[in-house]
Amino acid sequence: MNLSIIILAAGQGKRMYSDLPKVLHLLADKPLVSHVIDTALTLQPKDIYLVYGHGGDQVRAALPNAPVQWVAQTPQLGTGHAVAQAMPHIAEEALVLVLYGDVPLINSMTLKNLCAQADTNRLALLTVTLDNPTGYGRIVRNAQGHVERIVEEKDADSLQKQIKEVNTGILVAPATRLRRWLTLLNNQNAQGEYYLTDIIALAVQEQVTIETAIPNHLHEVMGVNDRLQLATLERYYQLQQVQRLMLNGVTVRDQARLDLRGTIQTGRDVTIDVNVILEGNITLGNRVKIGPHTVIRNAQIGDDVEIFANCVIEDVIIGHHSRIGPFARLRPETVLAEHVHIGNFVEIKKSTVANHSKINHLSYIGDTEVGQEVNIGAGTITCNYDGANKHKTIIGDRAFIGSDTQLVAPVKVGAGATIGAGATITQDTPPEALTLSRVKQQTVFGWQRPKKKKN
Repeated sequence: MNLSIIILAAGQGKRMYSDLPKVLHLLADKPLVSHVIDTALTLQPKDIYLVYGHGGDQVRAALPNAPVQWVAQTPQLGTGHAVAQAMPHIAEEALVLVLYGDVPLINSMTLKNLCAQADTNRLALLTVTLDNPTGYGRIVRNAQGHVERIVEEKDADSLQKQIKEVNTGILVAPATRLRRWLTLLNNQNAQGEYYLTDIIALAVQEQVTIETAIPNHLHEVMGVNDRLQLATLERYYQLQQVQRLMLNGVTVRDQARLDLRGTIQTGRDVTIDVNVILEGNITLGNRVKIGPHTVIRNAQIGDDVEIFANCVIEDVIIGHHSRIGPFARLRPETVLAEHVHIGNFVEIKKSTVANHSKINHLSYIGDTEVGQEVNIGAGTITCNYDGANKHKTIIGDRAFIGSDTQLVAPVKVGAGATIGAGATITQDTPPEALTLSRVKQQTVFGWQRPKKKKN
C-alpha cells in the first residue's frame, strides 16, 4: 500500500516569543521541520504534504528546495482541520501517516514499526507512558484494554487525568476512512477546534481495530513549545551524536562539550578536545587531533593533522601532516597541501599553500598562491583589496618573506627570492635575489625628548 505523509507545521509557537515560526527554530543548526522531513524521506513515501499557516511565507522561503507539496491552512482551526486540507490530494488506497513539524527527533524505525501495524481496517497510534502526563491527551481504554478514545487535558475529568498513557499525535490511518472521519468532526470542546484525536472514537464506532506502538526513547516524541524544551532536545540530540562518534572509535574528551551540527566522516584514532563545534559537512582523516574551543565548518582534513586551540576553520581543505593554530582562522576557499604550518593569529582567505610552507605568526594571506617550502615571517600582509577590487599575490617556491612585509597586490615574488623585513613590495621581485624597501636608519645625537610643562 502507498504511504502518504502529512506534516503539520502551521502552529504559531506563542511561547517561543519570536517573530520566527516555531518550526523554523534550529536544532543542531537545522530547522525543526527539516529534521522531520529528512526522517519522513527514509520511509520512501509516495508523497509528503507540509501543512503551513502562521508565518507561511517565511516557512516556504526558508525551505525552497524541500521535497514536499505545500498545503495552506487558513485559518488554523485545529489538527483535524489541518489534516483535512491535505486529504483532497491523497489517493484513496493510501495509508496516511501524520507527523508534526515541531517534533524533530522522531525515529524512522519507530515510524516503520507503527506503519507496519496499519492497513485498510486498522489504525495505528503512537502512545507513550509518562510519570507526569499533564498537558497531554489521555488514552482511554475499555475493560479489555482496547483503545476507546482520546481525551484532551482541558476536556478530561479528574479520573481521566490520572491516566498516564498519552497520545503523541502521531498516527497512521487508511485514507478512505480518514477522509470520511474528518468530515464528521466537530469543534464542541474547550478549545473550539477540530481535534484529529476525535477520529479514534469514530474508528471504534466502526469497529476498526486500533493498534498502539511505543517509541524506543521518550525524546522521539517530545515537541518544542518553548526555548527550554528546544534546549533540552538539543542536548539530547548532541549526546546521541557524540556517543555515535565514540562508538565509531573517536576519542571525545567530554561528551557534554562537543556540538555536531551537520554530518561527519572520521578516520581512525581521531581525538576531539572540549568545546568544539563541528558544522556542515566534515571529513577527518586518521589520527586527526582537534584542540579545545575550535569551530570547524565544511572542511576536509587529511591524516595526521593537528589543530590547536581556538581556531576557526570554514570551507577549507587541509592536507596530511599539517599543523594549524592556535588562534588561526582559515576562511573559505583555502587549500593547504601537506606538511603546512599555519601558526597563531594567522588568517588565510581564498588562498593555496603548497607543501612544507610555513606561516607561523600574526599574518594575513588573502587571494594568494604560496609555493612550496616558503617561509612567511611574522606580521606579513598581502594587501589584496584596493577599495573596489581584489587582486592576487603569487609567492614562488622557497621564497623567504621577512617579518612585517606588505605585499601590495597584484604582485609576484620570484622563486627563491628573499624579502627583507619591513619591506613594502609594490612590484614583482626577481627570483633568487634579496629585495629591500626601507629608508636608511639615522641617529640624531643630542636630541631631547619633549617634556610636559609644569602647572
